[in-house]
Amino acid sequence: MKVVPLHINIQDVITRAAKHDRTAQKMLYEKFAPKLLSISRQYVPSIEEAEDILITAFMKILKNLEKLENLQHVEAWMKRITVNESISYLRTKKNMKIEGIEDYEWSDIDHNMEGQLAVNDLQSMIDKLPEGCKVVFNLYAVEGYKHIEIAQLLTISEGTSKSQLAYARKLLQEMILEQQKIGIHG
Repeated sequence: MKVVPLHINIQDVITRAAKHDRTAQKMLYEKFAPKLLSISRQYVPSIEEAEDILITAFMKILKNLEKLENLQHVEAWMKRITVNESISYLRTKKNMKIEGIEDYEWSDIDHNMEGQLAVNDLQSMIDKLPEGCKVVFNLYAVEGYKHIEIAQLLTISEGTSKSQLAYARKLLQEMILEQQKIGIHG
């Protein structure tokens, strides 16, 4: 019979995992893998690609765990590594390019989108966005990065980050309106 501890001291697990304790590393993986997988899935269209990113990110996490100074911030640190790995994957495997959209009319955006969407519907719509828009949208709207941080991370201008976000919002709004029309007439 397997004994499952009711309470895990995560700081203890992290400390042991940093010292290459395989059991602790496995516990750490089991605790954080679902969250990190969902983060990587936001950037790539298939679960298989997201799993590949997760494995690469977790290898980096385990390799650098002993360098982490503040164990209180381990989850945020892991998320940042996963986001960086997702972007790195897109750059190398997909030749991601992010360009500014200079001629776009920002005043056309309606920021008050109505209607409820299922999470799967929204993820499907996000998956349909062009790569650059999708990455900026995820970094800003999902991960909470500021445009200056996105610009530095993606080596683009802050204006390009803003234009990509606005364009992503416009495309999503169009998809939502189309979905609503289908729902009304379908």
